[in-house]
Amino acid sequence: MNNIIENKLRSIDRISFHVPGHKYGRIYKKYGISNILDLDTTEIPGTDNLHSPEGIIRESQVRAANFFGADNTFFLVNGTTSGNISALLASLNPGEKVLVPRNCHKSVVSGMIMGGIEPVYMMPKIYRGISMGMDLNTLENKLKEDIQIKAILITNPNYYGICADIEKISEIAHKYGKILIVDEAHGSHLILSEKLPMDALRAGADMVCQSTHKTLMSFTQSSMIHVKGNRVDRDRLKFMLRMNQSTSPSYLLMNSLDTTVSILIEDGKKLIDNLINNLEEFYKKLEHIDIDYFSRKKLSPYNVYDYDLTRIVIDMTKYGIIGTKLEKILYEKYNIQMEMSDTNHIVGVATIGNIKDDFEKLYEALKHIKEVYGKKEIIEEKTLNYNMLPKVILNPRQAAYGQKKSIKLEDSIGHISGEYIIPYPPGIPLLCPGEEISKDLINHIKLLKDNHINLTGIKDKSLMFIQVIEK
Repeated sequence: MNNIIENKLRSIDRISFHVPGHKYGRIYKKYGISNILDLDTTEIPGTDNLHSPEGIIRESQVRAANFFGADNTFFLVNGTTSGNISALLASLNPGEKVLVPRNCHKSVVSGMIMGGIEPVYMMPKIYRGISMGMDLNTLENKLKEDIQIKAILITNPNYYGICADIEKISEIAHKYGKILIVDEAHGSHLILSEKLPMDALRAGADMVCQSTHKTLMSFTQSSMIHVKGNRVDRDRLKFMLRMNQSTSPSYLLMNSLDTTVSILIEDGKKLIDNLINNLEEFYKKLEHIDIDYFSRKKLSPYNVYDYDLTRIVIDMTKYGIIGTKLEKILYEKYNIQMEMSDTNHIVGVATIGNIKDDFEKLYEALKHIKEVYGKKEIIEEKTLNYNMLPKVILNPRQAAYGQKKSIKLEDSIGHISGEYIIPYPPGIPLLCPGEEISKDLINHIKLLKDNHINLTGIKDKSLMFIQVIEK
């Protein structure tokens, strides 16, 4: 049978340091779980209803809440995207303000567009193009300066495993009477070990959205949103979840969430301890061959609060090997697929689905790459400014629905942008829809282009033209 997608997927057989966390189903096979196609059903007597659970789904969600330390847990079949959007819409009315990091996930922007919510941006600290977290004094000053801010949304951990002091942020948020929402898409596993950074629920967050499929083992697109305390209107949140999720929720996705909790209750500590042992041994071996990697100790000079060691971030630029090249070599020559790369680093997602042999093969590959491709010369570092906050003229909703036209970038001074310009890394927008374009901004965009920085979000990849809002 010529199944185009299936045939291609079955032809891929690589060592996975990318999501999803179950690693091609390995963790399921370990527990004897294979044929689940007959579980694909719908709302019939006995199967319950995600949007009004009274039976097995309610029981499963209660068990998940107990495990993760929430008062209430809701299963998500439209990913953490639907969780972030619903959390925002449950917390803020149109025209109200939310304090968010400038590099928040695009689902947060989608929520602001849908809800007519006004963003107040915080600029994170940057080192070598990577966000190193928020300055807590800046955060508190923002709340003092603008009493109209109603909620705070923080991404933690970020894509590179860097963690903020959520416990302190929670104290500050609640001191000023604000709701704290944490996009913990990359941190659903943190609860499993004291050797990992503190998870957001234990740290005092009001709502936490987790991509269970990324760092644990549920199926792609399945997530959870956890609620704790009395600051969140549960009925309103349930309404928003019904609005932002499919009316035909997949029982395969919900079952994978339930199975994940079952495995964690039974073997979670053993599985995470084994992963951490494998990682610690892997990092020691990298030390011996002088390959740089992220760790709490190595990041401490940059005022990073904490670091998730399950996020493998490796830098071989001192051997003349940039991150994008390293990712390509691993893929093409060593059959190893990482999660992503940037100019300087490769990033891998290690989970309880990985086995010792995965780490040994990655180590041997990196050792060989250093020997074969490494050079004595060091790649010259360029210091580029990402800390630009243009004047906001329109909120995200107004900009999204505004009529747009394309004009030359050099002629756009004074116009309102109709699209994003995002250098990646660090993924912090230089320009968002609804913001005013200045001469300094255009000059900086040209500088980034001349330095071969990847700029995303803009329709014209040549950067000759930009979409603006018609006046």
